[in-house]
Amino acid sequence: MSELKVAVVGAGMMGADHVKRITQRIKGAQVSWIIEPDLARAQAAAIDTPGAKVAATLDEAINKGDIDAVLIASPGQFHEAGMMTTLKAGLPTLCEKPLTPDPESALRVVEAEQALGKRFIQVGFMRRYDKEYMELHDLIAAKSMGELLGLRCQHRNPSVQDSYTNSMLITDSVVHEIDIVRYLTGSVIKAIEVKHFRRNSTAPERLNEPILALLETESGILADVEMNVSVKFGYQVKTEALFENGIMEIGRTSGSTKWQNGKFGGEEHLSYTTRFNDAYDFEIQQWVNSTKLGQVHGPSVWDGYLVAAACKAGVEAMETGKRVDVKYEKALPLYK
Repeated sequence: MSELKVAVVGAGMMGADHVKRITQRIKGAQVSWIIEPDLARAQAAAIDTPGAKVAATLDEAINKGDIDAVLIASPGQFHEAGMMTTLKAGLPTLCEKPLTPDPESALRVVEAEQALGKRFIQVGFMRRYDKEYMELHDLIAAKSMGELLGLRCQHRNPSVQDSYTNSMLITDSVVHEIDIVRYLTGSVIKAIEVKHFRRNSTAPERLNEPILALLETESGILADVEMNVSVKFGYQVKTEALFENGIMEIGRTSGSTKWQNGKFGGEEHLSYTTRFNDAYDFEIQQWVNSTKLGQVHGPSVWDGYLVAAACKAGVEAMETGKRVDVKYEKALPLYK
């Protein structure tokens, strides 16, 4: 196979960013289709993508051919239908997080893939491909600073779109920490508790934030997550790891600092597309490389299910103020 022909589903902010990424920076792949019901948006994404065709539905593009793999970047509520379509067609797929909005639909995708007897889908938890998170993961595993004692996480957005609902504080934002804490510790989330800081009066009326989520792993690690989506100054994701013999911090803003006229400062990221740009590049390049070899690496649909189950408990914890245990089904054979 010379170049992997990729159909990108969704031409919103994330989808358009992936179209640009594959076209300009990823080796061994090209965008063959852009699938988006808003055809004006699809055509806008296709302007700088030579040879890419536009379709309103994934079925339409599959029926016309010229697809080796699919990248799903549509809103989460459409992921299940998209993955069921690609599984039926036997197409390798990378699905952006969340796998699906709830554990019930996530489990249906897991069962559909299990029925085929092999993995086709990778879930887009891109933080696993971030250099600093990978370094922290390896440091924890090596135990060169002793045992990991806990994690302190901050996840801050300058603002969010109008379609962002209160439950999305968990399902669209803390979802990242739920996956990365399990990745770092090698242990599933056992229980979740959510507390509210004093409400930000400048936040949209529909949102009660910032929040503090406390994640407990089966291995006994506590991770607290400050989730703050109306912080105004910029986009920031940091983690501090507490060890027996030291502390490691990742996510500190890089770049230049200026001192002038009695003041100092620099610039902060404004969105995830720049903060995790290199991680996205590495993730998509690795997916392309493994797909061309007929392999699937990276987070599985079972990983996506585990996160969806924890998110469900997290939403309940946020709404009730109680500590909520996470309930999981037993892993199917393909994921053991």
